Amino acid sequence: MTPRDTARTASAAAALALILAGCSGAAEDPADGAPGQLRIGYQSIPNGDLVVKHNGWLEEALPGTEIVWNRFDSGGDVNTAFLAGELDIALAGSAPVTRGLSQPLDIDYQVPWIHDVIGDNEALAATEGIDEVSDLEGRTVAVPFASTTHYHLIAALDEAGLGTDDVELLDLEPQDIQAAWQRGDLDAAFVWYPVLGQLYEQGAQPLVTSGELAERGWVTADLAVVGTGFAEDYPDALATWVEQQDRAVSLLREDRDSAVEAIAAELNLEPGEAAEQVDQLVFLSAEEQASADYLGTADTPGALAGYLRLTAEFLADQGEIDTAPDSADFENALAPAGAERVARS
Repeated sequence: MTPRDTARTASAAAALALILAGCSGAAEDPADGAPGQLRIGYQSIPNGDLVVKHNGWLEEALPGTEIVWNRFDSGGDVNTAFLAGELDIALAGSAPVTRGLSQPLDIDYQVPWIHDVIGDNEALAATEGIDEVSDLEGRTVAVPFASTTHYHLIAALDEAGLGTDDVELLDLEPQDIQAAWQRGDLDAAFVWYPVLGQLYEQGAQPLVTSGELAERGWVTADLAVVGTGFAEDYPDALATWVEQQDRAVSLLREDRDSAVEAIAAELNLEPGEAAEQVDQLVFLSAEEQASADYLGTADTPGALAGYLRLTAEFLADQGEIDTAPDSADFENALAPAGAERVARS
């Protein structure tokens, strides 16, 4: 499915949900300061977002608001949907968010939450006989373009003295990578679970993981983005959304089995497999996020702005974006108010 098709699917799903809600006559009126509808874009990533979705916490916390969940395959698709005006809040990796905040996209959204810091759940995997990243010269490599793995693939090639012109690079979504791998069309792919786990089951070996690249300065994360207009019009609803995400992080830390059970159900996995994937990510509480190390505060931008700026500089050097925005642009894109509010409660 192309990004345009995904955006159209999201639009159709939202429209159908509105029609059904209108026909049932059962919807409550939204509370003061709450939207009539909240359109959320999520991905099949084992973090707190799936816990919130599975348990229906947001529906309970905003009973008068229709919550519309739409699944996306990558952050590039999320950016396309935002540009089409189809989303209010969504999950996207730090690299696609960096692209979204840069020219030519220049999407009017902000970052109110960090879903997870990416570790070994994303990796560059290769077929037998390819032992080093440098061995990929002249080989066929797949990655979802405009994703965190695309950014990390470029970084890994750069470290090995290669560029994207030195490999046959294919832009494939995760499910298409799995199909191409089964056909024997690929030598390597940089992708995330659950497809990464399927490649391992078929004999693929990791050349480098995102966690290893992060230790060398190439930090990536799965971020939440919210339309600036939505954040300004519905700050209470946004804070409620953050509160439920923080609740999910607490469950992941204090009752891991319950959290894993919810994630496993959403991903159609066995709990043991879901638990293994959960362990490869770092989850941060609202208190931790509202600190200098991450989102910062209303008065002092956090370190995340610097990571996004570094990502932008690298992408600009590689010709992936027009130019890297100023540091102030990334600082202004951080929206820590919800995390601050939840941390104080």
